[in-house]
Amino acid sequence: MPEQKIPLWEVFIRSRNGLAHKHVGSLHAVDATMALQAARDVYTRRGEGLSLWVVPSSAIVASDPADKDVLFEPTASKIYRHPTFYEVPDEVGHM
Repeated sequence: MPEQKIPLWEVFIRSRNGLAHKHVGSLHAVDATMALQAARDVYTRRGEGLSLWVVPSSAIVASDPADKDVLFEPTASKIYRHPTFYEVPDEVGHM
């Protein structure tokens, strides 16, 4: 009988003092519910998380660092994409 392959999941946590989820590690689990429970048990033992995301590793699509120039160079020539020429009021807070 062939061994069943258990999917790999990527774990992201949003801490109490942060605004964005950050990748904290990976784990194997048979489904999303088990991945979420395992992520809670493994990565939030000290109560450091406010929110958890688990994402199947197979669902993540990433660029190749070798393609950096092709992907990101065109943005450097479009100054309107960089908010460097206007002031953001303090009352706006985090954007």
